[in-house]
Amino acid sequence: MFNAGLKTWTCELLRSRGVACASYSGVTAEPDDAMVAEGAEIYRREGCDFLVGLGGGSPMDCAKAIGVALTDDRPLRDLMTGQIRRPIPPLAAIPTTAGTGSETTAVTIISDRQTQVKMLLKGDALMPRIAVVDPDLSRNVPESVAAASGLDALTHAIEAYTSRRAFEISDQFALSAIARIFANIEAACAGDAKARAQMALGSYEAGVSFGNSSVTIVHGMSRPIGALFHVPHGLSNAMLLPDCLEFALDGALERFAALGRRIGAAGDIDSDARAAEKFADAVRGLCARCKVPTLRQYGVNLEEFARMTDKMATDALASGSPANTRKEVGKEDVIKIYNRVASL
Repeated sequence: MFNAGLKTWTCELLRSRGVACASYSGVTAEPDDAMVAEGAEIYRREGCDFLVGLGGGSPMDCAKAIGVALTDDRPLRDLMTGQIRRPIPPLAAIPTTAGTGSETTAVTIISDRQTQVKMLLKGDALMPRIAVVDPDLSRNVPESVAAASGLDALTHAIEAYTSRRAFEISDQFALSAIARIFANIEAACAGDAKARAQMALGSYEAGVSFGNSSVTIVHGMSRPIGALFHVPHGLSNAMLLPDCLEFALDGALERFAALGRRIGAAGDIDSDARAAEKFADAVRGLCARCKVPTLRQYGVNLEEFARMTDKMATDALASGSPANTRKEVGKEDVIKIYNRVASL
């Protein structure tokens, strides 16, 4: 997950300022509690004073969780309810992808190796002290990663705007992010520098929006896929997004219609129902153009996926995110969407 060149550059920069540093490069696309323990051990052994999360969402999330492990001896799974209140060491978050928004949020997602559940930890103590958002750091990101991370940011903003917990200020950030991402993601994936800068801003805006109004059904269903089948978070979101939107549309027609008009997919002459459908169609088309693979194409064992669907649905609902959807979400609804996505 680390860009080796950026890690070396960062360490050299710190040392040139008289700051000794140690690094942990063992974070994968799906960070877990064992990685957190390894990172915390290095921090203690080297006598560190602060943390730097450099990379995509996984290193930044892992850095937050390392901070928690350094200040609380309890297993991370025991901290899933309630708020993380004990201050963690100062944390600087430096994203090298435009998507996760982890640099703007007071949450972290870490997998539990024992239970195979993605744990959501939250609390103001997890907010990075410093965020360095520089689009130039994403210039060497592969097209597939740029697409997946950009669609992750789009998912954040869409879910923030259509969440039961949305409010006027989060709406402003979400609307801006959605329009910005739609206008720039494809050019950014092709390497356009100006579009990359717009995507960095869009990801930041999306992070602010969902950090305040939360996410909904897509994220709830995405986390179990990552925990059990190790599909990167942004990619699993993108796999689920079109079908989850199709399910959620009639619960928030006015909101989805507003999004359709905001991106220019629908006009004032369209009814809310039609404008909402046009937005969902636009999202499905964007995912196709960004070459989002199916579960089968990614290499997920579909027989095993079918065996784990019941557990995934249970875990998705237990996460609490689907309850933020402006429509009642039951276990059978979640299973139907999993089955639909697996059939593609």
